[in-house]
Amino acid sequence: MSIEIKTKQCIGCGRCCKVCPGSLICLNGGIAEIPHPERCWGCVSCVKECPVQAIQMYLGEDMGGLGGRLHVLREDTLLHWTVRKPDGSIRTLTVDSRDSNKY
Repeated sequence: MSIEIKTKQCIGCGRCCKVCPGSLICLNGGIAEIPHPERCWGCVSCVKECPVQAIQMYLGEDMGGLGGRLHVLREDTLLHWTVRKPDGSIRTLTVDSRDSNKY
């Protein structure tokens, strides 16, 4: 499991650095980077926190993702989880964050 940071999209806000529980993400020249992506725990905290969708999680075959990419768009209390599969198909699931501990 690993994340990918689109450096051209990154605005250098540093939110991802603050929420990463493994302190794996840092700002380098005002742009987020993850020097050792293989150490990523897959918690997706950084993916959820990025306001410009510059961070995506790679969904390998071991997760049933077959090489897809996951990103999240936050809209007030709604989280729009979107998976882009290698074949070009897109699937989005919207969850209200207020319900996250409901079940």
